Amino acid sequence: MSYPEKIHEQAAEIIARYPEGHSRSALLPLLHLVQSHDGYITEAGTAFCAEALGLTKAQVQAVSTFYTMYKREPTGDWLVSVCTNTLCHVKGGQRIYDALSEELGVDHDQTTPDGTVTLEHAECLAACDYAPVVTVNYEYFDDMDEAGALDLVRELREGKRPNPSRGAPLCTLRETSVQLAGFEEERSAGLEGNASGEPTLAGARLAAEAGVTAPAFDPDAPLLAKDKEEAK
Repeated sequence: MSYPEKIHEQAAEIIARYPEGHSRSALLPLLHLVQSHDGYITEAGTAFCAEALGLTKAQVQAVSTFYTMYKREPTGDWLVSVCTNTLCHVKGGQRIYDALSEELGVDHDQTTPDGTVTLEHAECLAACDYAPVVTVNYEYFDDMDEAGALDLVRELREGKRPNPSRGAPLCTLRETSVQLAGFEEERSAGLEGNASGEPTLAGARLAAEAGVTAPAFDPDAPLLAKDKEEAK
């Protein structure tokens, strides 16, 4: 598969973000870029990334098969992830997954015949304070139950874009991949939304009251090995 000129231009822009001699660091966003075009990581996408960065295809595949955000099979517009880890499981995560699996007629990492929805188990979605949690293309739908999850996927299959509990409005997986490659969302609606939630804010308030803070960033900290040597 040959890629359009825009993909080549965006690839060059991605690679230029990294210091000379460190271009292979561009592999992760490049993989998102080719996924935004193909819908998953194809053989052509692997070869494109390898050629652009002077890597072997085996080196590219080693990375693309390690991270679950890179899909190895055609994936639907809507990647529905259901957390079935401990807390979400206790609060009904597995029941939600089972209801969606029956409704969609697919199991883990499978896509509906119409190509709209891919369903997957998720080990953890980093939102225990909102359990049980479902995400669609990594946007959160909090405090879910079977009925709410079924309504959600039915709306997606009808061509609607339900509003997440928090975060930006829904983008398709390809649109999301463009953003993960480091390019701004072109739709103004994609820049709207609320990224905070009350449980998170409550925790932040408690931390502030207790004087708990993250370590300050040292702007003079050496980032490269040669800088560390010079700093000695």
